Amino acid sequence: MSIDALRGFDMLLISGGGTFISLMHGKTGWRWMDALAEQFEHPAWNGFTFYDFIFPLFLFIAGVSLTFSISSARDKGFTKKQIYRKVFIRMLILILIGILYKNAPIPFFEPDQIRYVSVLGRIGFATFITTLLFLNFDWRKRIFWIAGILLTYYAALFLIPVPGYGAGDLSFEGNLVGWFDRTFMPGRLHQVTYDELAILTQFPALCLTIFGSLAGELLQRSTLNDYRKVIILVVVGTSILLLGLIWGLHFPINKHLWSSSFILLTTGMAFLFLAAFYWVIEIKGFQRWAFFFKVIGVNSLLIYLGYRFIDFNYTSELLFSGLYSIAAEAWHPVFRALGALVLVWSGLYVMYRNKIFLKV
Repeated sequence: MSIDALRGFDMLLISGGGTFISLMHGKTGWRWMDALAEQFEHPAWNGFTFYDFIFPLFLFIAGVSLTFSISSARDKGFTKKQIYRKVFIRMLILILIGILYKNAPIPFFEPDQIRYVSVLGRIGFATFITTLLFLNFDWRKRIFWIAGILLTYYAALFLIPVPGYGAGDLSFEGNLVGWFDRTFMPGRLHQVTYDELAILTQFPALCLTIFGSLAGELLQRSTLNDYRKVIILVVVGTSILLLGLIWGLHFPINKHLWSSSFILLTTGMAFLFLAAFYWVIEIKGFQRWAFFFKVIGVNSLLIYLGYRFIDFNYTSELLFSGLYSIAAEAWHPVFRALGALVLVWSGLYVMYRNKIFLKV
């Protein structure tokens, strides 16, 4: 339940909760609320806000969940080859859905205007590669894989010269990631000069899911009691977080580049969040509050796609604007977003009660 709840917490912020908090900026006159709202805006380049943590957390959770799925498949007698095939097909489906999500309506006759990379595509790629590593390497060797990827990425950005800019340029225009995207990535780039979901950044982002597989394997280890597991999660998370901050002094924390320091910072935070949810829900037994998030977490793909293709804000305004019309105009977007969240959760609750879940 803790994993479903953590996924639901993450999806709530992705699919409307973050927007609701951001809209509170400047409305209450409370400094703490404005400070919180500012945490739900991405930095222009270097730097970090809590909003930068949301997608990395989902990649981490995907790795945690993956270990349980593979264990279940093994118990059912699936061979490695069958698991590879299933996860590979899942990756292709997520890539295709991701293309639809980012481009609808898709300009089929203008392929240079199609954005081929997406959040869903990145999740599909990361889970496929992590599956290969999980089934063929123990946890120690996967740590070496992580170290190798992050150090290689670090070296590449600092040592490989970019035409017109040279080596080690981490600016918006001169970084290696952007040059690689402009040179080799077909279709439309989200930021014109680069795309944070394109080719090179796939590799450091993949490490979040590999880290998640380490955490998931730890949670399933029968030789450790629950308190020991939480202690390990906290110690590992704190250590990785601090390492990321130290590395960030030279290799800036940057979500656009998915810098190695950014990966370690968000991984450390993910370990700590998993530890907190696991301790409160599984060990202490405080589960009622988590039901709200679980309803979202078990249908995360549905709500992600729903917010793209259904205008919940429009429906919210139709249903609830009569209630908040007397409020100041500046508050209307806040109440509209809140109404949309109510509608979304209510729909997900109905599906949960009827055991309707969208999975790939």
